[in-house]
Amino acid sequence: MWTYYPELLETPVPRYTSYPTAAEFSDDVDATDIERELASVEKGTALSLYVHIPYCREICWYCGCNTGAANRQKRLSTYLEALEQEIALVAARLAGRGTVRYIAFGGGSPNAIAPVEFLRLLQQIILCFNTESPEISVELDPRILNDQWFSILSAAGVGRVSMGVQTFAPHVQQAIGRVQPAALIEKAVEKLRKADIGSINFDLMYGLPTQTAADLENTLDCTIKLQPDRIALFGYAHVPHMMPRQRRIDANQLPGQAERFAAAACGYDRLTDAGYQAIGFDHFALPGDSLSHAKRQGVLRRNFQGFTTDASPVLIGVGATAINSFAGCIIQNEKNAGRYRMRLSARQLPAARGVVRSDDDNRRGRIIEDILCRGEACIATDMLDHGTHQALARFERHGLVTLNANVLRLANNGLPYARSIAALFDRYRQPHTHSFSNAI
Repeated sequence: MWTYYPELLETPVPRYTSYPTAAEFSDDVDATDIERELASVEKGTALSLYVHIPYCREICWYCGCNTGAANRQKRLSTYLEALEQEIALVAARLAGRGTVRYIAFGGGSPNAIAPVEFLRLLQQIILCFNTESPEISVELDPRILNDQWFSILSAAGVGRVSMGVQTFAPHVQQAIGRVQPAALIEKAVEKLRKADIGSINFDLMYGLPTQTAADLENTLDCTIKLQPDRIALFGYAHVPHMMPRQRRIDANQLPGQAERFAAAACGYDRLTDAGYQAIGFDHFALPGDSLSHAKRQGVLRRNFQGFTTDASPVLIGVGATAINSFAGCIIQNEKNAGRYRMRLSARQLPAARGVVRSDDDNRRGRIIEDILCRGEACIATDMLDHGTHQALARFERHGLVTLNANVLRLANNGLPYARSIAALFDRYRQPHTHSFSNAI
């Protein structure tokens, strides 16, 4: 169904989990800004809370996350103490305004901490914030799941988990530093189901070193057999100049752009043939999953967790590197865990950088989100200057997109080009920039 046009994918583009993107963050935005934004939250506003655990038991070579080794208990303990302090400080600034509807634990690997520590964090959140039957999700490393974790997840009312599977091919696992036998994943899924976890997501990857088309097909077949409710199929982004750990991966073993495109197309075909609904450009969900419902109802959203059902207008992030998103500002916490702890020991909010959103940013952000989430957007005339029309024409010539009466629509075969098309409305992007991942 998909046709490969390399000239349309040659420019790297952001993944657009926010607009403006993190590339526009600067230290012109700081704790003063988050103090102002928290004070302006109105009573009853739906809030989404993201809790960042920047530690893993083992560091995978492909990983682009801000994470360190959980090899010293004191390091973990002092971080968790600071995290609890931040939760209390942020909640105090809100003073009961706003209601937390979503809680997401991410990383890193949240299960790099002890189950009892996870439960304590959750209790701190419920004690400090105004919550209302929040939907709770947790990212998990299946290699370090144990029976106590399954019990805690069930007792805590966790409704959704996401497991980093990446690939079932043993030789590819060796090449990326993440060895996890298929039997381990199968056992984890079985026990998560018994723990009444309502939605299980697999993170899978293509474009990995030594990964062949047959390897990907086998991974997809193994995944379909296990029937996770959601699947995220990501293209590996090789940016060793930004993530030094990726230098352990031999770039000569990475597939080219044409092979990456074929892998993405294979994933789409295999998963949709198996009954999964395509969600945006890299997510898939079973028809009964809430993500599919949101897609059908036209209420799918995109935020720092990817495609989501979370419609909260305010995202609060706690933890080192965590990002806060308000209508007028995006604010990121201090990345360095040591400086993060120091700020909190002085009872200061750890916000360190970000970007102020203008009215124009918010308009463009809605267009980009509509293109990625709904496959169509209404484009105001002032957004369609001569340069944008010319750039769109490259995609229109191939039947990938149409523009009629200011309504832009992606064609079915335009899905792999969605990010590139959305980028045409990003006023910050410059031609030939190489700060982002491949467009497919």
